[in-house]
Amino acid sequence: MIRNWVNDMKIDILTLFPEMFEGPLTSSIIKRARDKGLLDINMTNIRDFAYDKHRVVDDYPFGGGAGMVMKPEPIFEAVEFVRRKGGPSTPRVILLCPQGKVFNQEMAKNLVKETHLILICGHYEGIDERVREKLVDEEISIGDFVLTGGEIPAMVLVDSLSRMIPGVLKEEESFLTDSFYDGLLEYPQYTRPREYEGMTVPEILLSGDHEKIRVWRRRMSLKRTLKRRPDLLKKSALAEEDKKLLQMLKDEEA
Repeated sequence: MIRNWVNDMKIDILTLFPEMFEGPLTSSIIKRARDKGLLDINMTNIRDFAYDKHRVVDDYPFGGGAGMVMKPEPIFEAVEFVRRKGGPSTPRVILLCPQGKVFNQEMAKNLVKETHLILICGHYEGIDERVREKLVDEEISIGDFVLTGGEIPAMVLVDSLSRMIPGVLKEEESFLTDSFYDGLLEYPQYTRPREYEGMTVPEILLSGDHEKIRVWRRRMSLKRTLKRRPDLLKKSALAEEDKKLLQMLKDEEA
């Protein structure tokens, strides 16, 4: 199991556009997790904490330059509101922005151990630096490209974490064998029909020999990773069996 306690995970998302989350967070696996009470997701509109007549949340940057910067006051007050509402737990505050560390499976495995996350969706040319200095525990990006805001990265984060919460998927093995979970790409998968347009399922998968199937799948996982993402092999802690299989694959290619 990923964690050995029974608390659900609580995620508070601070955003200027809460309506963007209506589809992704009310469908499929995430909906089931919420319905089971395993995942508690709440939206907080940052504009609700802008108290001027027009509910302005951004302003021109000091020093000049293009674009607008998100003001600190609404974000500070929104985070404080969520913290008070969340009770005695200490939430981990994450800013979704291009400058953050690129999200990967190892980060997901660590974050899913948290019981309460606050996700701040950045926008415009960024946020006032004082938010980073005072409120944020971690900055996360989903890749080396720029989006219009942090909403889509927040959805990615929620989707990635939700499937690892115990009880969300029917079988824990469903995520333990996912690509990247153990540092490798997933092995090839097949289902019915046994033959389609001349393409057949590998015989070993029909053999019923679970040990041979396990070794074949591991070998295919290593082979696919070696071909497509050899960089991952440098970071993976491979078992002795994996090292032998990998050497065999390299010898075959030589």
